[in-house]
Amino acid sequence: MRRLRHVKIVATLGPASNDYKMIRALSEAGADVFRLNMSHGEHEDIRKLHTIIRQVETDLGRPIAILADLQGPKLRVGKFANDSEELVSGAAFRLDLDSSDGDVTRACLPHPEIFAALKPGATLLVNDGKISLKVDECGTDFANCTVIFGGTISNRKGVNVPDVVLPVAALSDKDRKDLEFVCALGVDWLALSFVQRPEDVTEARDLAAGRAAILSKIEKPAAVDVFDDILAVSDGIMVARGDLGVELPVQAVPPIQKRLIRRCRAAAKPVIVATQMLESMIESPMPTRAEVSDIATAIYDGTDAIMLSAESAAGDYPIEAVTTMNNVAIEVEADPTWRKVMDASSSGVKTTTADAIVSAAREIAETTDVKAIVCFSESGTTALLTARERPQVPIIAMTSHKSTARRLVLNWGTHCVVTSEVDRFKTAVVNAARAACEGGFATRTDQIVVTAGIPFNQPGSTNILRVAPCDERLIFSADPE
Repeated sequence: MRRLRHVKIVATLGPASNDYKMIRALSEAGADVFRLNMSHGEHEDIRKLHTIIRQVETDLGRPIAILADLQGPKLRVGKFANDSEELVSGAAFRLDLDSSDGDVTRACLPHPEIFAALKPGATLLVNDGKISLKVDECGTDFANCTVIFGGTISNRKGVNVPDVVLPVAALSDKDRKDLEFVCALGVDWLALSFVQRPEDVTEARDLAAGRAAILSKIEKPAAVDVFDDILAVSDGIMVARGDLGVELPVQAVPPIQKRLIRRCRAAAKPVIVATQMLESMIESPMPTRAEVSDIATAIYDGTDAIMLSAESAAGDYPIEAVTTMNNVAIEVEADPTWRKVMDASSSGVKTTTADAIVSAAREIAETTDVKAIVCFSESGTTALLTARERPQVPIIAMTSHKSTARRLVLNWGTHCVVTSEVDRFKTAVVNAARAACEGGFATRTDQIVVTAGIPFNQPGSTNILRVAPCDERLIFSADPE
């Protein structure tokens, strides 16, 4: 089950992928992380999927990460007397708190927090940006608008407000209940929607209380504006290009994607690129050339993971979609240009002993015939720092904590192994050599780099590096103690 690529694949589960046979097939095809979309399905449905994933994990003998994606607050218009209306560009249209059914002149927008934040000149987007309204006049319970781009508006369509920071918490009442449920269930990552400010993240972190890592979805312009502050309080990032492309000009999204990926790498925090990566494969067994290029671009950018949404959750070809991603990743990473890009985009951050150790490990791997870098990591920090270096050889993260191994599955180039606790460096080297050989990364005649912290079992103590043979007899003869 060794992956022949560094970038990870996240696959969303849904009606097309909700039984043991399919989930196992997706894992074997290349899915490293399974996403549970909390916008769909009851808690018992989520519990069933979680149980199946853990059974697949046991049967395949490798850690699998589970990402629970919280829905976030949903801003929607109310209902219409005729179910839908056609808005014409240049026409007047009013949004208000009146709960009566809408018509071609007005509709209910049952969100007083939106009206509280609006100002004349602001833009309101309806139905994923297909309809654009400009606010001419507004108050605490209404907004008189001009239709800039018309179209069909119908019951309960979503509303985006790109111009202002809304006084809306990222966690709704539903999200808080879902968060507690999935944390108790034992998911590894929580994806937080509707993030506008770092305080949104700290609230979720306080509620999770260490039971899951927090991944912030960047889908609003306000989040882009304060990205460094959000990154500082997050464990990972998702570049949610769908909503970004609604609330920002579409041409702004690619450079934002590149900037956010680089900042995440510099901070040694994993980043996922998501939305419409293989959209055509919902209905077709073959992707478009543009989609393949999109995946390749994200990989050249240095992302930790790429994600499938409806393609694997509700599409007709979920296994083919994962296989396509896997094959594209292998091909791109075999390109010498990809390696040059990874080296040229190195952050060069070295401020701690651990930074120096992992940097030295990469340099040794590049100048000697070393087959893998094996890092012992209690909290996962050393593995994250090692991945930031983007070494040419595989990273094997060894930890005695199953939860740490599962979270690190999302990390670029990291192969996770759960091991027993060790209290001596010689024992660690022996375990590292066995893991490298058993995983197919090395043979008994090869060498590996081993990093660890003395004393053992203390997070953040990485302070030792050794180039070691994989032959246990040589390990003991070199270190008789």
